[in-house]
Amino acid sequence: MKIKRGQALEITVSDIAFGGRGIVKIDGFTVFVDQAVPGDVVKARIFRKKRSYAEARAVEILTPSADRVAAPCPYSGYCGGCKWQFLRYAKQLEYKRRHVAESLEHIALLEGIPVHATLPSERVFGYRNKMEFSTSDRRWLLPEELGQEIDTSFALGLHVPGTFNKVLDIDACLLQPDLGNTLLGDIKDALKASGLPVYGLKSHEGFWRFVMLRHSVSRDEWMVNLITKTENPEALRPIAERLMARHPAVVSVVNNVTARKSGVAIGEYERPLAGANQIQDRIGAYTFNISANSFFQTNTRGAGRLYEQVMQFADLTGTETVVDLYCGTGTIAICLAGRAKEVVGFEIVESAVADAEANCRRNGIANCRFVLGDIRHRLAELAMTPDLLVIDPPRVGMHKDVVKQVLALAPPRIVYVSCNPATLARDLGIMKETYRVREVQPVDMFPHTFHIEAVALLERW
Repeated sequence: MKIKRGQALEITVSDIAFGGRGIVKIDGFTVFVDQAVPGDVVKARIFRKKRSYAEARAVEILTPSADRVAAPCPYSGYCGGCKWQFLRYAKQLEYKRRHVAESLEHIALLEGIPVHATLPSERVFGYRNKMEFSTSDRRWLLPEELGQEIDTSFALGLHVPGTFNKVLDIDACLLQPDLGNTLLGDIKDALKASGLPVYGLKSHEGFWRFVMLRHSVSRDEWMVNLITKTENPEALRPIAERLMARHPAVVSVVNNVTARKSGVAIGEYERPLAGANQIQDRIGAYTFNISANSFFQTNTRGAGRLYEQVMQFADLTGTETVVDLYCGTGTIAICLAGRAKEVVGFEIVESAVADAEANCRRNGIANCRFVLGDIRHRLAELAMTPDLLVIDPPRVGMHKDVVKQVLALAPPRIVYVSCNPATLARDLGIMKETYRVREVQPVDMFPHTFHIEAVALLERW
């Protein structure tokens, strides 16, 4: 059958790809289908055709898969935040494990590696401790809203997948705790009543830019971060005071200010509005201060489970020296410090190193030190071979020069923490002549998405 753009097909979905899309083979030709899972019989329309594959969108579910469930969120299928709400959670975990295993087999060419069943998230809704909402002067309408009298000049919500200027105005996100949605409604009302314009994502004019909500799981406290293009304390302080008076759980309201055109909810500078400048949360026995722009794992309970797995693979006795690459604000280093002789963290971001050092002081950790700078250059200066190397790189994985440095350092054991199975497999494939992959443990920190964390234990041959 010849496949062409705009064509409508009745197809049975046979598999699922990393990235969450269903797979159909038509005369050996691959079609990726959005909003479909294996076992679905769907009517789909081709919207993109390439030489080796096509992309389609399910427009009607003719016969649902046994693994399909009703998505509780009214924005499911339009918002890009959680692509898999309509897939049974047990099946999500199964596919995530399979994606890790297949990446190792197909990219690293590693066979027979034990990849354990995915550790589930303690909560599948209300698990995010941080949400960022964008404003826009052009609201994107849902299909059922078309033709209705709706003000399209205001939106506060989430982006439509693959777009920078289409914002879906939402009333609630089920991935954050309930109070977050109440705060979102109150803030939306305040922004509308302020008389100040929301930011145009094409014109780059306007005042209101983003709203960020951060939640401390251990203390059940909230931070509200209002990101604006310019300063206006006369307009912002009354909103901050009303939020704190109405919601005692809100202990911090700050204003980040940025005139940069990039769509990133980080200010060029910050102004306090009401309450504290930080909130505190805990992972295991340790307390961490979190400011508006601090990095902190977005699933606090999931982070605890992830770090427990790191500690299990580390198997420290108290005599070891540990090196932690891409250490960020020191969360893994601090969790390992109580079981190690010394932990040395490497990090390129100066503010993260400052946070890491402050976190050590706060938790009474005296056997951690941190090296600021590019790992490609600073790791070569390390005048010893650690007993254990922990690697927790960004999604792009390790730079090839860092891999060379790791192989030259030659620690006897490595614990590799990954948020991207593809780059994990790429890096392990490069190191496989020197290191044997003993086992891999996937950990789910992002239910209803295709994202998966994995912890790999490596030993030198």
